Amino acid sequence: MNQKQGPKDAKQLWRGRFEGAPADALAALNDSLSFDRRMFREDIEGSRAHVRMLEGVGLLDGDELSAILTALDSTETELADGTFEFVASDEDIHTAVERRVTELAGDAGAKLHTGRSRNDQVATDLRLWLRAELASVSGRVLDLQEALLRRAVEAGDVYLPGYTHLQQAQPVLLAHHLMAHGWALCRDIDRIFEAKVRANVSPLGAGALAGSSLPIDPHSVADALGFDAVFDNSLDAVSDRDFVADALYALTMLGVHLSRLGEELVLWASAEFGFVSLDDAFSTGSSMLPQKKNPDIAELARGKSGRLIGHLTGLLATLKGLPLAYNKDLQEDKEPLFDACDTSTLVLSAMTGMVDTITFNAATMQEAADSQYAAAVDLAEYLVCQGVPFRQAHAVVGDLVRRSLDGEGELADLVVGSDAFDEGAVALLEPGAAVANRRTAGGAGPAAVAVQLEAFADQLAADRARG
Repeated sequence: MNQKQGPKDAKQLWRGRFEGAPADALAALNDSLSFDRRMFREDIEGSRAHVRMLEGVGLLDGDELSAILTALDSTETELADGTFEFVASDEDIHTAVERRVTELAGDAGAKLHTGRSRNDQVATDLRLWLRAELASVSGRVLDLQEALLRRAVEAGDVYLPGYTHLQQAQPVLLAHHLMAHGWALCRDIDRIFEAKVRANVSPLGAGALAGSSLPIDPHSVADALGFDAVFDNSLDAVSDRDFVADALYALTMLGVHLSRLGEELVLWASAEFGFVSLDDAFSTGSSMLPQKKNPDIAELARGKSGRLIGHLTGLLATLKGLPLAYNKDLQEDKEPLFDACDTSTLVLSAMTGMVDTITFNAATMQEAADSQYAAAVDLAEYLVCQGVPFRQAHAVVGDLVRRSLDGEGELADLVVGSDAFDEGAVALLEPGAAVANRRTAGGAGPAAVAVQLEAFADQLAADRARG
């Protein structure tokens, strides 16, 4: 898009009250065009609905409406194809659009802003933009979930160690582990949809803060723009940025979950774990070390979560002390929101590709999971089934584990030689037995995981349908 120079006060919106032009420092600080121009489609969509309403209540005639709509169409085309010429007095996208419409439609264009303020206008634009953007982000979350589901189904009966405190705890099916990340993303989808619902309330008609003396019809505009509801209080309508905070929270939690998945992939790709091999297309090399294959996507997913956390906390700090109603501080809502959406989109696309193309090293995973110590709780539960109180069973097995680690023998041999166990207990220590023994609903065993995979697929289908 082009920028044409002109006198800074040539079309200043408040020029009637002021004699001189704004200082360059004020203009540089005040202007938001560099980032809010991305809302030009929403601004024009809102303006179309607004002027149709003005014609409906008798504040515009048919010819004026036609001239303004034609000018809005032309302005949108220019903005979309990059031929729009901005001038120095265009401090934001709303000013730029109104100026151009007035140039094209003359006196009719000068009526575009009748009955509205930039305060309710910008809130409307941002809600429209966010509504569409959250739908796009949720679609990318679903793409990642579908990749996780595909890999879980492909994994079949492959198992690996499950961890607590990053210490090996119990074997789990790889499918179960992947689905743990998938279900966390389901909660992210819920939060994104909830944020979308909260954003879908029209503030247009609130004016600067107190409504209007003109016979405008906020409900017809809301209906035309597809909003679910109209504001209840004009002061609240122009000052409310809860919907931005809601969206940032949803995206921040998404970022935290992506970071956790990234952290595990970083660990699993290390030589020390060796659980996965990275695809060349979704990993990087070293400028110095020829042997390196680095999990940069996973690391950036981990790193960018801090960026998202910063956006959320920054906005909350901005909002915490503002008096009613609109204050220019609220201009600080857009850059963190835009960046959070852009960052989430980038990370989701890259992580989906990484998950889709990664190679799981089943033999290495299973070898790590086949430690006899990983079945210690199964031994304790074997005693429980024979009537031994769990705390006593825990102590018996713990003593055998300690003796084995002290070099008295293999755990299986100590179990065979123990008076506490009969000959059937040692079968619990066979490779894969601990995974097969997990039977409870939602657990890591084959039957429960088969049910879980079906339920997860159903959840994804439902979420696609409501998107």
